[in-house]
Amino acid sequence: MRKQYRHGDVLIEAIPSLPPIRQKLTHTILAHGELTKHCHRIKEHSEVDLYQTASGLCLHVRDQAVSVVHEEHATIELPPGCYRVWRQREYTPQGIQVVRD
Repeated sequence: MRKQYRHGDVLIEAIPSLPPIRQKLTHTILAHGELTKHCHRIKEHSEVDLYQTASGLCLHVRDQAVSVVHEEHATIELPPGCYRVWRQREYTPQGIQVVRD
Protein backbone atom coordinates (compact mmCIF):
# COMPACT_ATOMS: atom_id res chain seq x y z
CA MET A 1 0.00 0.00 0.00
CA ARG A 2 1.25 3.47 -0.89
CA LYS A 3 1.74 6.16 1.75
CA GLN A 4 -1.28 8.49 1.95
CA TYR A 5 -1.76 11.86 3.58
CA ARG A 6 -5.11 13.53 4.27
CA HIS A 7 -5.35 17.29 4.67
CA GLY A 8 -9.00 18.19 5.19
CA ASP A 9 -10.83 17.23 2.00
CA VAL A 10 -7.58 16.72 0.05
CA LEU A 11 -5.94 13.30 -0.30
CA ILE A 12 -2.26 13.08 -1.24
CA GLU A 13 -0.86 9.69 -2.23
CA ALA A 14 2.78 8.82 -2.91
CA ILE A 15 3.32 7.42 -6.42
CA PRO A 16 6.44 5.76 -7.86
CA SER A 17 6.88 8.36 -10.64
CA LEU A 18 5.05 11.14 -12.44
CA PRO A 19 2.60 10.13 -15.17
CA PRO A 20 2.71 11.89 -18.57
CA ILE A 21 2.38 15.63 -17.97
CA ARG A 22 -0.17 17.81 -19.75
CA GLN A 23 0.87 21.12 -18.17
CA LYS A 24 3.24 22.46 -15.53
CA LEU A 25 1.28 24.80 -13.27
CA THR A 26 2.69 28.12 -12.06
CA HIS A 27 1.15 27.91 -8.58
CA THR A 28 1.31 25.46 -5.66
CA ILE A 29 -2.37 25.48 -4.64
CA LEU A 30 -3.63 21.92 -4.26
CA ALA A 31 -7.30 22.90 -3.77
CA HIS A 32 -9.31 26.09 -3.44
CA GLY A 33 -11.91 26.35 -0.69
CA GLU A 34 -15.26 27.23 -2.25
CA LEU A 35 -16.96 28.22 0.98
CA THR A 36 -14.18 29.88 3.00
CA LYS A 37 -11.90 30.95 0.13
CA HIS A 38 -9.00 29.37 2.06
CA CYS A 39 -6.81 27.01 0.07
CA HIS A 40 -4.68 23.92 0.62
CA ARG A 41 -1.24 24.94 -0.60
CA ILE A 42 2.46 24.17 -0.38
CA LYS A 43 4.23 26.74 1.79
CA GLU A 44 7.70 26.26 0.25
CA HIS A 45 6.61 26.86 -3.35
CA SER A 46 10.18 26.98 -4.70
CA GLU A 47 10.77 23.36 -3.61
CA VAL A 48 7.95 21.73 -5.63
CA ASP A 49 6.50 21.40 -9.11
CA LEU A 50 2.76 20.95 -9.61
CA TYR A 51 1.47 19.37 -12.81
CA GLN A 52 -1.84 18.73 -14.52
CA THR A 53 -1.94 15.16 -15.85
CA ALA A 54 -4.59 12.91 -17.37
CA SER A 55 -5.19 11.47 -13.89
CA GLY A 56 -5.44 14.89 -12.20
CA LEU A 57 -2.97 16.92 -10.17
CA CYS A 58 0.47 15.52 -9.47
CA LEU A 59 3.12 17.03 -7.25
CA HIS A 60 6.89 16.59 -7.28
CA VAL A 61 8.62 17.48 -4.00
CA ARG A 62 12.25 17.89 -4.97
CA ASP A 63 15.08 17.91 -2.41
CA GLN A 64 13.60 18.67 0.98
CA ALA A 65 10.35 18.13 2.85
CA VAL A 66 7.62 20.73 2.39
CA SER A 67 4.58 21.85 4.39
CA VAL A 68 0.96 21.60 3.28
CA VAL A 69 -0.92 24.47 4.93
CA HIS A 70 -4.52 25.65 5.29
CA GLU A 71 -6.05 28.14 7.70
CA GLU A 72 -8.41 25.55 9.23
CA HIS A 73 -6.21 22.43 9.34
CA ALA A 74 -2.99 21.41 11.05
CA THR A 75 0.08 21.63 8.83
CA ILE A 76 1.39 18.34 7.46
CA GLU A 77 4.83 17.60 6.06
CA LEU A 78 5.53 15.79 2.78
CA PRO A 79 8.94 14.20 2.25
CA PRO A 80 10.63 14.39 -1.17
CA GLY A 81 8.95 12.29 -3.85
CA CYS A 82 6.06 12.20 -6.32
CA TYR A 83 2.41 12.44 -5.30
CA ARG A 84 -1.08 12.31 -6.79
CA VAL A 85 -3.47 14.89 -5.32
CA TRP A 86 -7.25 14.77 -5.40
CA ARG A 87 -10.34 16.02 -3.60
CA GLN A 88 -12.47 13.78 -1.42
CA ARG A 89 -15.79 12.80 -2.99
CA GLU A 90 -19.05 11.80 -1.36
CA TYR A 91 -22.19 10.03 -2.47
CA THR A 92 -25.52 11.85 -2.43
CA PRO A 93 -28.84 10.73 -3.92
CA GLN A 94 -28.18 13.22 -6.74
CA GLY A 95 -24.84 11.57 -7.53
CA ILE A 96 -21.19 11.61 -6.53
CA GLN A 97 -19.83 15.08 -5.79
CA VAL A 98 -16.63 16.72 -4.57
CA VAL A 99 -16.61 17.56 -0.84
CA ARG A 100 -16.74 21.33 -0.27
CA ASP A 101 -14.22 22.63 2.28
